[in-house]
Amino acid sequence: MRDTALRLPSRQAKPRSRGLTMVIDNGLPTSYFRDAVSSSTELIDLVKFGWGTALVTADLDQKIETLRSLGIGYFFGGTLFEKHVLQRRFDDYRAFCHDYGCSHVEVSNGTIELPNPEKDDYISRLADDFTVLSEVGFKDGERSERLSPSRWVEYIRADLDAGADLVITEARESGRSGICRPDGRLRFGLIEDILEAGLPTDQLLFEAPTKELQTYFVRRVGTDVNLGNIAPTEVIALETLRLGLRSDTLLDIEATIDGGRRA
Repeated sequence: MRDTALRLPSRQAKPRSRGLTMVIDNGLPTSYFRDAVSSSTELIDLVKFGWGTALVTADLDQKIETLRSLGIGYFFGGTLFEKHVLQRRFDDYRAFCHDYGCSHVEVSNGTIELPNPEKDDYISRLADDFTVLSEVGFKDGERSERLSPSRWVEYIRADLDAGADLVITEARESGRSGICRPDGRLRFGLIEDILEAGLPTDQLLFEAPTKELQTYFVRRVGTDVNLGNIAPTEVIALETLRLGLRSDTLLDIEATIDGGRRA
């Protein structure tokens, strides 16, 4: 960030433990991808190769080499994990992640029928070799709405106890499932229950692919909220929301500077 006389919220330098920005690659052309992550290197903490795109990305090695050279962590989407589990090829999944030098893995049960105790067993089995990101919530909007807030909290706690370093709250790349309703509206009551449950906020990563979701979480949680499924082209825009350099959060962030952190 450029030197300025303005008072702005302090941000941890990388490697950060809070205020993480996780970018999703949904299959960008390689040159576009390289330019996008190179232009915002200091603002990107992790890149997820969405769902199963890693298997059909011809230039995956080149993309990964770009991330390695920039010191950006990366992992494959949870759907790829679920596909391997569905076909009883978990060991092949672990080997696949090792072969591509992943430091992180995602464990989820958003699509397949995978009971949470079994999911947590996979987390435990991977935690010795990788930084594990688990995901809570279902891809199907109606199914996810039937998951009560108390269950969300229970599953988040269980994943953390099993060895997950971060727990992702599902919203998909569309922002229309999990913590969101099928019409895109945020489930405010659910979020409040999660935030008021005494969970370690630094270990929660909220999927927030839209500006509306990003704005809400910056206002509600603060500058250092962990956010994911950010489009590569939206990284700088998100950082301006974090710093109160965009009208959507300007007054909220200014209040934290003048009057202490928001609750």
